[in-house]
Amino acid sequence: MDITSQVNTGWMLTATVAVTLMLPGLALYYGGLSRTKNILNTMMIVLGGFAVTAVIWVLYGYGLTLGDSVGGAGLIGDPSGLFGIQSLLGAETPEGAVPGILIAVFQLIFAGLTVGIIGGAVEGRMKFSSWLIFAGLWATLVYFPVAHWVFAFDSADGSVTGGWIANSLHAIDFAGGTAVHLNAGVAALVLAIFLGKRRHFPHVGRPGNLPIAIVGGGLLLVGWYGFNGGSSGGINESAGVAVTNTLVAACAGLLGWLVVERIVRKAATSLGAISGVLGGLVGITPAANSVSPIGAIIIGLLSGVVAFATLGLKERFGYDDALDAVAIHMFPGIFGTLAIGFLADPASPAGAQGLFFGGDASLLGTQAIAVLAVFAYTAVVTALISWVLSKTIGLRVGDGIEIMGLDTTLHAETAYDLDDVRS
Repeated sequence: MDITSQVNTGWMLTATVAVTLMLPGLALYYGGLSRTKNILNTMMIVLGGFAVTAVIWVLYGYGLTLGDSVGGAGLIGDPSGLFGIQSLLGAETPEGAVPGILIAVFQLIFAGLTVGIIGGAVEGRMKFSSWLIFAGLWATLVYFPVAHWVFAFDSADGSVTGGWIANSLHAIDFAGGTAVHLNAGVAALVLAIFLGKRRHFPHVGRPGNLPIAIVGGGLLLVGWYGFNGGSSGGINESAGVAVTNTLVAACAGLLGWLVVERIVRKAATSLGAISGVLGGLVGITPAANSVSPIGAIIIGLLSGVVAFATLGLKERFGYDDALDAVAIHMFPGIFGTLAIGFLADPASPAGAQGLFFGGDASLLGTQAIAVLAVFAYTAVVTALISWVLSKTIGLRVGDGIEIMGLDTTLHAETAYDLDDVRS
């Protein structure tokens, strides 16, 4: 392995470790937002969904996502010869490149986290067994195809054909505004509709442990450096720009949320602060290497506002997205993807030109097509999966289990020993 490959591999190893921090981060964030009687179940939803996705990624998901596109159509990868990613062991690494096995595990984490994000919609009412089956089916039928569209690029020598969004449409999605956040947010919305509302929705109680949620959000911020920075594939200008834009967008998202919250609710809350951070991070994810730091501030600020503004839609339209995966992920994901059409700076590593930099409307149109395609496909297939499961094994726990809480009834545990507190 040449020196450039060694340096790039070192960066990707670091980014992979950082991205892995997002798993406990997401579990803590969602767990802290859950009601006390469901904290452990919510964390198990994140961990269990990730575990199922990781195993099937190795078995066939890598091939479906990053394999040569079947028939050159750009719709799904061919897993032939890639079972268990055995062929990546000992494979020759081209000069300056990163070993394929490392790229495989980096993308594995993306897949597992996307499934985990959906779990924010199901707090307190979904069967754990049904969730694990849903996770495997959804990753197979939704995430792997959509990730192929967005993340699989044609090889330089033309021997491998990638996905249609990346290579035919040429939409910009640096680290997953469509494949991760829009994808998971739409799935969360559909699954929440099929599950139905929690008892007493929308008055279902307060978060069980806000400090835990804030710590989890902080871990997500750290992991996002690897999420966006690692999507550069090595140590280069894209990595530096992406990491810079990630941080400033997160800070701007916090400010955007808190300003609007202070105006509307007359208080700037800690939950609002960490929610704004996450909204800003989601918004900048697709645009991390295509906008300037000023553009990142604009995207982050407005993503925080968008997340806050869409928070109340669940009460208005009656879908119970328990932990706000739709408001925090779907809407900022859409906004950030479309904002590239306006704010793409030709001086950035991506070299694209948005409307505010003298470009025409073609880039915005391209971004909109990518959003609509992912939205439609994910909504339809997630609805089919949810309908089949609801008619067969069932999605929702019984009323008695929901009232008692899923921690004690499904996992025989409690997050807090309240008897000791009382004594």
